[in-house]
Amino acid sequence: MLQIVWLLFTREWRLAWRRPGQLFNPLVFFAIVISLFPLAVGPEPGMLRIMASGVIWVAALLATLLSLDGLFRSDYEDGSLEQWVLSPHPLALMVLVKVLHHWLVCGLALVLLSPLFGLMLSLPGRVLPVLALSLLLGTPVLSLLGAVGAALTVGLKSGGVLLALLILPLYIPVLILGTGAVEAAMQGLPVTGYALWLGCLTVLSLSLAPVAIAAGLRIGVSE
Repeated sequence: MLQIVWLLFTREWRLAWRRPGQLFNPLVFFAIVISLFPLAVGPEPGMLRIMASGVIWVAALLATLLSLDGLFRSDYEDGSLEQWVLSPHPLALMVLVKVLHHWLVCGLALVLLSPLFGLMLSLPGRVLPVLALSLLLGTPVLSLLGAVGAALTVGLKSGGVLLALLILPLYIPVLILGTGAVEAAMQGLPVTGYALWLGCLTVLSLSLAPVAIAAGLRIGVSE
């Protein structure tokens, strides 16, 4: 089983490097969205500091959503997804590997870039670790929940809009907790509660989302 996981993981990396656009588009989108806000509202540090947490989190959410529409699309089009469904190996484990790769390519990169954009939006230095921690705990939930929607819409020709309608309401608790942690850090309040809630959501998503993704793929492939 470990050999299957490793083969799937290396396959995903090879496919990602063959399609660099899918690799870098979410990161470029993340950078552009955040860079537009100072141009729109002005370079006042106080104003930028107030809206920084919300801007960074919304940009990360939209960048993740942008990359999810094609998560299973290429596998569906070339027939690989049908082989996954018919395989004797657990489908939930196989899709978990794919989502983990998606998070490493997209989510982890957003986490690493977030302190730089936090500084650009005038966030205090003491808040930047909290910003990175909130994204580190929250972006896996974004990838896992988004993968459920991507699995349900994999067989639709224009599933991007439906994917957004399905998934965006589920992202609201993560968005509230992530921005709340940063705001609490800015006010000098403890952020342990926010971090624990985000960690609980991550563990819950890791436990339940792969099963839901596998069920969604079976429905999508059978149609």
